[in-house]
Amino acid sequence: MRVSYGAARTKSKRRLFKRAKGFRSGRGKLLRTVKETILRANRYATRDRRVRKREFRALWITRINAATRQLGLRYSEFIAGLNKAKITLDRKTLAEMAVNDVAAFTSVVELAKKALGKT
Repeated sequence: MRVSYGAARTKSKRRLFKRAKGFRSGRGKLLRTVKETILRANRYATRDRRVRKREFRALWITRINAATRQLGLRYSEFIAGLNKAKITLDRKTLAEMAVNDVAAFTSVVELAKKALGKT
């Protein structure tokens, strides 16, 4: 007896096309290109999960640097002062403080300055 793959094939194709939702042109309509595009998209997604972490850290450092320079300190000096003062705030928190809570950030910068002897 001949085996029919109709239901299984339809389900498989439906699963692939669902993952290709939003892809343009043949990349979202043609089975072979959908398969290729999904493989490539998964590769980029895996890589870019790590890249996102790097980009956010760079953004936080840029924001902290801008805020500390307004208060008369360079970023590297600020981080060295935090280490000397044994203040263990991460860069994400420091960047958030620099943007949203300027008073608290200013007090942290003053503590770093005092630890460096730049008061």
